[in-house]
Amino acid sequence: MAMGLHLLQVQFILAILLIFLAKSISSSNTGVTFPIAKPNCDDHCANVTIPFPFGTKEGCYFNSSFLVTCNDTCYNPPKAFLRKSNIEITNISLDGQLRILQFIGKACYARNRTRMVYDNPWMRLSRGLTVSNTANKFTVIGCDTNAIVYGNRLNKNEYRTGCRSWCNTKDDLEDDEGSCSGLGCCQVPIPKEVRTVNVTLWSPQNHTNVWDFNNCSYAFLVEQSAFRFSPGNFSSLRDVKTLPILVDWSIGDGTCEEARKNSSSYACKSTNSKCEKHNNGYGYRCSCQNGYQGNPYFINGCQEIDECKDPSLNDCEKDRCVNTQGDFKCVCPKGYQGDGKKDGRGCIRGQSLVLKLVAGNAIGVIVLLLAACCIYVELNRRKFVRMKHKFFLQNGGLLLQEQLIRRDKSPDTAKIFSSEELKKATNNFHDSVIIGQGGFGTVYKGILANNKIVAIKKSKEVDLNQIEQFINEVIVLSQINHKNVVRLLGCCLETQVPLLVYEFINNGTLFEHINNKTKARVLSWDKRLTVAAEAAGVLAYLHSAASPPIIHRDIKSANILLDTNFTAKVSDFGASRLVPLDQTQLPTMVQGTFGYLDPEYMQTNQLTEKSDVYSFGVVLVELLTGKKALSYDRPEEERNLASYFLSTLKQGSLFKVLDDNIVCEGNNEELIAVSMLAKMCLYVRGEDRPSMKEVAMELERLRLLRKHYLVQTQPNSEEMESLLSEPMNDFRNGEGSSIGIGYDSMRNHIPSPISGGR
Repeated sequence: MAMGLHLLQVQFILAILLIFLAKSISSSNTGVTFPIAKPNCDDHCANVTIPFPFGTKEGCYFNSSFLVTCNDTCYNPPKAFLRKSNIEITNISLDGQLRILQFIGKACYARNRTRMVYDNPWMRLSRGLTVSNTANKFTVIGCDTNAIVYGNRLNKNEYRTGCRSWCNTKDDLEDDEGSCSGLGCCQVPIPKEVRTVNVTLWSPQNHTNVWDFNNCSYAFLVEQSAFRFSPGNFSSLRDVKTLPILVDWSIGDGTCEEARKNSSSYACKSTNSKCEKHNNGYGYRCSCQNGYQGNPYFINGCQEIDECKDPSLNDCEKDRCVNTQGDFKCVCPKGYQGDGKKDGRGCIRGQSLVLKLVAGNAIGVIVLLLAACCIYVELNRRKFVRMKHKFFLQNGGLLLQEQLIRRDKSPDTAKIFSSEELKKATNNFHDSVIIGQGGFGTVYKGILANNKIVAIKKSKEVDLNQIEQFINEVIVLSQINHKNVVRLLGCCLETQVPLLVYEFINNGTLFEHINNKTKARVLSWDKRLTVAAEAAGVLAYLHSAASPPIIHRDIKSANILLDTNFTAKVSDFGASRLVPLDQTQLPTMVQGTFGYLDPEYMQTNQLTEKSDVYSFGVVLVELLTGKKALSYDRPEEERNLASYFLSTLKQGSLFKVLDDNIVCEGNNEELIAVSMLAKMCLYVRGEDRPSMKEVAMELERLRLLRKHYLVQTQPNSEEMESLLSEPMNDFRNGEGSSIGIGYDSMRNHIPSPISGGR
């Protein structure tokens, strides 16, 4: 008994202390004391502060919606309730919110599916009160639980929302600690202006499948910051009756402007108060202006605060704060300079004349340095502009412009790009966009301003004595309208070496497809024959149809690109030469790629169209054998592919060197025909080699014959041999006799029998 009385005394003393602290609502720092409730009205119910417009009896509240019932009959200590309801209040804020306790919805089941506990809570708020839609969430707990919350809004429209909480085993909850994602817990927001709340919940399976670890369902509206889900809630919530929610309150039904018209009912009485529209319902709220604290619903209720007495209310250095009406300022004492702020320049002692002179000189030096930097940057900019112009002239820019003006009616004419355009397109020629490197330069992938993907070639060097020829080549190549030539889109002449811009081909080079085991298996004989015919057609066009004729000078499998349809695109004309119409050969320094170079050209330095024929013959051998033109990884006698191939032919062992991928297709006659054609292209003397036009015609004939027989289900072998033996064109062989490039004719030049067949 004595112990019980002692506890009651302790509780009473604590309640008195809380009332005393809240009643003063003043800070020893700010020194502000302002009234909470009207005179002779209770301003507390136990530890709950009751500020006006709320009150506990008539004459103490603004209207009946703000009546607070302090029940000290049934509760010790007393509890505060909203009006005469069972809605318990735990906090009232002048910022426009109430914290109340709302009952929890529960449904618990026995193992035999019988429902033992079932509570469906409801709540109806009085006029001027709405459930906060930003601070609260409707929450459902359980592994077999469906729940909804519904009711009316201020406009009398109904609302309804809810969610389902589900889980199979207790392990489902281990990774869901603290979140309501649907496993054991789900949450949904509620709409604005909610006035009534009804909760209904049920278990579809009566918790039968999860009864061992969860036999109860829970559903409730709760203040989001006051609840964090845990699997332990399955059992702990069973003994909890209520949880907190936040309710918004406001004055009246109209706006601030409408309320001011009726001064007698206008609630913002204080001189230094302001009116704000309520965002979750009708009416308005009152608050004190900046620099003032108190109860804005009383005359003179908002009183000025001294921010200088509370360090948290000002940003001044110690003893540098001066209070002003509704505000403060930071000042420095006489003889000091600065702004007096903690994070600013503070207050420092005034500088002497010498220090001021030093500071002035330092500022002057800084200004001079900045001016010098600006001048330096500007001079560099002008130097860069002059250098770009110099390169433009040096690389034949004026000549190219003149040529372009003459051809301005052609949409295919090359464009002159600026260096800035191409730098931006390639991220300043970053290594990550390099797509190829060769003896004559580096190729970058670029994206122009119009999102067009291009290939940009940066040459290693250019002959200044042949600028006019280079410009003419750019013009000619830009106008080559051949589907199997990589189209030249334009160039940039503002750099030390010209940059060439080509269309971008996205399926790699023929070299990659031949020497990559995976890609080589996809490169069938039909595709190889088509690529050879298309590439030969391009060279025949350059030699015979272009004006003036063009010698490519660097034909190799790495310079034959393939698009997604395996269409050949001949590229890299960096070493190409234009042939004057009155000449058949050009004296030049030997250029090209070892393994593909014409041996006659290497000995005489005389470049002819037959030099391209030799290089193309090496490409044919690559297509036939699937080997590199030159490889030091092979035995010495096999390093040079062309020599090794001719040696194999001489020995009658052709099929020993051919690529297994195409031999297995069973196209022996065609393989022999193309092998003989490659042999003729590789003759040492250029005059013994066929022209590219003859080579192209023969390859096209073989391709068309193959296409013809692929559509025949059972072709006549005699008819095939007859057609293969019909020559499309004749040319002279190394012995001076006339030879048709057909299967029967070529068979006479292969030592018999042919060994190594598979």
